[in-house]
Amino acid sequence: MQWSSARNALLAAGLAVGGSVGVAACSPAPAEPVYPPESLSQDPQAPEPVVIPDAVAATRDEMLTYAQRGSLSGLSRLARENEGFVSNLGGEEHREYWDLMRRIGVDPNRKLRALMELPVGVREVDGVKWYVWPDLAAKNAEDLIPEKLSFRDRKRLQDLVGEDGIAKIRDGKGYPGMRTAITEDGHWVYFVLGQDGEEE
Repeated sequence: MQWSSARNALLAAGLAVGGSVGVAACSPAPAEPVYPPESLSQDPQAPEPVVIPDAVAATRDEMLTYAQRGSLSGLSRLARENEGFVSNLGGEEHREYWDLMRRIGVDPNRKLRALMELPVGVREVDGVKWYVWPDLAAKNAEDLIPEKLSFRDRKRLQDLVGEDGIAKIRDGKGYPGMRTAITEDGHWVYFVLGQDGEEE
């Protein structure tokens, strides 16, 4: 009787297992996992670096030669040789303005050296290409709104112009930070510091 009871218990267990296997065999196979498109799972690619023409490189190198020497006289002479050059919107003579900036702790030579280490961008003005440092300053005001920028560029914009600068951009103004530009034929257009702005 004990063996019979044990056999019945084993059979019952077998039926239970067999039943569950049968149920499992009849269950639909799990669905294949859904993956996002490959383009969405990859990090955004950095834009191709801008290649500057020889004439632009020559002017840049001359600017940097004076900036590395700490020569405001040389920088001012170069500015005067480029007709229409803008260093400030107050109409002050370039050397006087830069001297004033240096006295209050903003060294134009040091600022220019730092500026030229940033990426360069390109914009077209009256059919002429301008090479602009930093690249963010080459964008139109409406394209500088942080929500339209990549996360990387949004962080760079924050670092370069701060909250006050971003507020000006949201008000419809162009890039408000330090910037400089050279035309494709090597003409130095402007070098403005801080929250100044050039009118185009």
